[in-house]
Amino acid sequence: MKESCNRKKKIRSLILWILLILLCPLLLFLNLSIGSVEISPAEVIRELFGKDVGQMSRTVLFLVRLPRALSALILGGALGISGYLLQTFFRNPIAGPFVLGVSGGAKLCVAVLLIVCASRVTVPGGITMVTVAFFGALLSMGFVLLFSRRMRHKSTLIVAGIMIGYICSAVTDFIVTFADDAQIVSLHNWSRGSLSGMNLQDVGVMTIVVGICLVISFFLAKAISAYRLGEDYAISLGVNIRRLRIVLVITASLLAACVTAYAGPVSFVGIAVPQLARALFKTEKPLVLIPASFLGGGIFCLVSDLVARSIFAPAELSISTVTAIFGAPVVIAVLFKKKGGA
Repeated sequence: MKESCNRKKKIRSLILWILLILLCPLLLFLNLSIGSVEISPAEVIRELFGKDVGQMSRTVLFLVRLPRALSALILGGALGISGYLLQTFFRNPIAGPFVLGVSGGAKLCVAVLLIVCASRVTVPGGITMVTVAFFGALLSMGFVLLFSRRMRHKSTLIVAGIMIGYICSAVTDFIVTFADDAQIVSLHNWSRGSLSGMNLQDVGVMTIVVGICLVISFFLAKAISAYRLGEDYAISLGVNIRRLRIVLVITASLLAACVTAYAGPVSFVGIAVPQLARALFKTEKPLVLIPASFLGGGIFCLVSDLVARSIFAPAELSISTVTAIFGAPVVIAVLFKKKGGA
């Protein structure tokens, strides 16, 4: 009976992995073919294989849609992993980079950088923006950790993180009002969350940053498994708790910073995706949830960005608007489930 049950679980997990892996290229293809400029699936395939189908189609595909779709996949995956690491660190199912103010701090610092550079000839590069956003994310996380030493209840800590996020957003909006008129529109769109304006160079930088963080997360899997079962148990297995916490915070902050630097603050993905991964795979194993959160986050953002730019085309919604519509019900369900289990 037990063997039969285990076999069913393995088959179910295999089917889920196949679906997640197949959904990524399928959604990438849909993001390439659907938009205000109509490009048939046959044209997309011919262009991807190097066959000439027209200058306009090639420009739209390789300069607009392909970088944007790849960015949605990579940055969505980064948000999924960041949310999982923060939920592990705080042991709270609704912890995430947006809720804890991490994205807000990164957003503030990047906005300052963009406004300062707007009056100069030089334009900040991807590495510079990620570095500045990382500093802002760590600054916000530092305040949250400072509050955590004085607050016993995790729910109070979440509220403190939300307040930090609101403060950072208010300061950002205040600073944006002093930008040039030409910069206000782009800064406003970025501050609401947007994947427009991406290029392949940006994709290369974010791939390196997110790839390094992904590898680090896999190396932390064994320590995270022990940490989940209690600090004393983890220490007995030789886990350095202090070092683990530092690496978790830095990795999660760097992932959130990378997303914010390029796409602005994208809400609810970091909270909802790890919860959906847990519900689908019915496990807490990091070696399952880390790749599942990455793939799930990528799929979540690919769908959200496709909806954001096509449902009211040529008008475009912010991606945070769509992720909030899809992600908020998941968070509400988690809260109800937590309340029911109390």
